Formats: sequence, C-alpha cells, structure tokens
Amino acid sequence: MSQEIWDAGLQSERTRLAWVRTAVALATGGLGAAGLAVRHGLPAVAVAGFALAALCGAVLLIRTGVRFRRVQEALHGGRPIDAGLDALFAWLGTLSVVLGAVTFVLTVR
Repeated sequence: MSQEIWDAGLQSERTRLAWVRTAVALATGGLGAAGLAVRHGLPAVAVAGFALAALCGAVLLIRTGVRFRRVQEALHGGRPIDAGLDALFAWLGTLSVVLGAVTFVLTVR
C-alpha cells in the first residue's frame, strides 16, 4: 500500500484562500484608502494609487476560481504551476498601495 505525499486538494485550497485574503485586502483597503484620500483632498496620485490597488484586488478575486481549477489540473497532471499573471496583479496592487501611502505621508503635515 503506497501513501500519497500530498493531499489531493488541501494544498491548493489553502493557496486559494491565501490568494482570496490578498485580493480582499487589496480591494477593500484600496477602496477605503481612496475614499479617505478623496475626502481629505489628497493629490490625484494618491487617489489613483489606492484605486489601482482596489482594481488589482478585484481582478485577483475574480480570477481566484480560474486559478484554483488550473492549479488542481496542474497538480493532478504533473505539470508546473504558472502564477505569473496573478503574481503580477498582486505586485502591481502592492506597489500601488506603497505609491499612495508615500504620497499621503509626503503631503499630509
């Protein structure tokens, strides 16, 4: 009797949940920060940075189901997993938050 090294679905499920947490944090945090930036009259760069982060989070959240199915197929088919596009959106969203935050810090006194 051979024993599987990995569980048939839990690794990809945990990874999917991590992507969902990242997407929700970017989307809600970006929306909230953009709203605050608009209300407090911050420069358009800050608002755009936070709005872009929210957009990246929304795109990641929408892509979560597709990514999960592709990961499952790759794991069961013995193929490599490609996270290139999702990683790009996550990085772009994170850098957008940094841009908005730096603009906020430099303009609010």
